Amino acid sequence: MTKRADIEAALRGVIDPELNADIVELGMVSDIKVDGAHVSIGVALTVAACPMRNQIESDVVRKVAAIPGIDDVTVDVTAMNAEQRSELMSKVRLRARENATPTMISPQTRVIAVSSGKGGVGKSSLSVNLALAISALGHRTGLLDADIWGFSVPRMLASTDARLEAGENRKIQPLQATGLEIVSTGLLVDDEDTALMWRGLMLSKALEQFLTDVAWSPNLGYLIIDMPPGTGDVQMALSRMLPQAEMVVVTTPQRAAQKVAARVADMARRSHMPVVGVVENMSGFTTEDGRHYDLFGSGGGLELADQLGVPLLGRVPLDPGVVNGGDEGRPVVTEDPNGPAGTEIRSIAARLTELIPPAAEDTCTARIAVLAEQLEHL
Repeated sequence: MTKRADIEAALRGVIDPELNADIVELGMVSDIKVDGAHVSIGVALTVAACPMRNQIESDVVRKVAAIPGIDDVTVDVTAMNAEQRSELMSKVRLRARENATPTMISPQTRVIAVSSGKGGVGKSSLSVNLALAISALGHRTGLLDADIWGFSVPRMLASTDARLEAGENRKIQPLQATGLEIVSTGLLVDDEDTALMWRGLMLSKALEQFLTDVAWSPNLGYLIIDMPPGTGDVQMALSRMLPQAEMVVVTTPQRAAQKVAARVADMARRSHMPVVGVVENMSGFTTEDGRHYDLFGSGGGLELADQLGVPLLGRVPLDPGVVNGGDEGRPVVTEDPNGPAGTEIRSIAARLTELIPPAAEDTCTARIAVLAEQLEHL
């Protein structure tokens, strides 16, 4: 008589290729029925149209049929409900945390990766302004410029002449500027026009050093990461090293940009990184007399958000203050906080802190200390 334990042991050899764990550990085995030499297995996949369905199904049949005494195996594939999917992703993320490379970032720090499918959508400007807006809400905030090749954060914060220095225990000290803790390759090179001719492995190693060899504050509330565009080595390294990271996808209103941005979200899903929401940047221009022009089309942000099943966090309008502020080191949320772009970005920051609330350790006392530091910079 075949024992259920033998079947479960065989099913532990069936690995979900995307989640990189066996289907028993992931809770995907919903039912096991044994009727003599016939076994029926219930398997619940994350979605009915899972691209790995055929592989998982054939692996189940092959593994269980190899057990002596079993002549026939049928597989009943169903789709998980929302609660089951949430429980599965919690298991995956816990497993990722246990296997993650140790970093100087506290597990309590909320990590928000600002990402885009391609360059030129204003991702870096949004990262800088979001970090400042979240800091202004009273949260100790760090800003990591992970766009290793295309670093632009130092110029946007008027810090091109500053350099990172080693401190105690030979750890790199983040730059303290505008109330933020800042790290960028632009703070390591002698000239901002220097081209970094690094291959993929060096890019991921640079990110690793920024996370393991930088003395980030232990009570950092939020870390905003300006990601390089696309789906390359840095993105994969981030999901491995900071499993608590969550993603905000930036797109412009046009459909071409929206389609490219969807690939970044797909990469996040494959890396078990939750997508918090979508920001539509360059969302039209309104003249002083009230006429509105959709220079880059309309609707792409909402369409992408609906496609991903996440909220549209906001639409940031075209505003000359964003461009001028970025070139001159005067970010729009500090120079013109009540202007069209400043108002919208501050609203997005507030929404983000609601969706990703600060950890319990982020007490009122800590917030008062952060605000006091910010006042010293005024």
